[in-house]
Amino acid sequence: MYKRISGFVFIIIILFSSANAQDSQKVILFFGNSLTAGLGLDLNQAFPNLIQEKINETGKNVRVINAGLSGETSAGGLNRIDWVLNQAVDIFVLELGANDGLRGLPLESTRTNLQGILDKVKAKYPDVKIIIAGMMVPPNMGEEYSSEFVKVYPDLARKNGVLLIPFLLDEVAGNPDLNLADGIHPNIEGHQIVAGNVWRVLKPLL
Repeated sequence: MYKRISGFVFIIIILFSSANAQDSQKVILFFGNSLTAGLGLDLNQAFPNLIQEKINETGKNVRVINAGLSGETSAGGLNRIDWVLNQAVDIFVLELGANDGLRGLPLESTRTNLQGILDKVKAKYPDVKIIIAGMMVPPNMGEEYSSEFVKVYPDLARKNGVLLIPFLLDEVAGNPDLNLADGIHPNIEGHQIVAGNVWRVLKPLL
């Protein structure tokens, strides 16, 4: 009888320790569109997974979640964010708005939607650390629209006191050797460079 009780207690201790280990794991959530989802590639080739590999090399207990959805606009993200936030988040990386720009949607709507997402994230997880991924749109959208679009991201970063990746696709956009045939989405090599752009801002938070 004593042995059975002892074994039972031992099992409880193991389960309790495992639960504590799981609770101590930090979570980074990438919330974006096809760029985050890695359109045209295997999921493990997309930059969020490359970030996970970099984190693994540090030995830190951090899990990356890829919540990218191809075609997502800022409005779609605002509608989806509540469901995504059912997962506890320690670091939130917001990568949305590019599809708004490519469609020429009103910039004020994009700004309002992105702010709404940030508000919901901060309301549910007050201690969360946030990174905004800056984007640009092609000049064929019009000089005024393009110049105003790029200001949305640093403006939001300053307003909310969060970190900014100045341009997610820095050194990748416009380079046919680093993009798929559509000229918009990074290929494998492109995602590796994008991961480096993200890592420079993210690494100090770890």
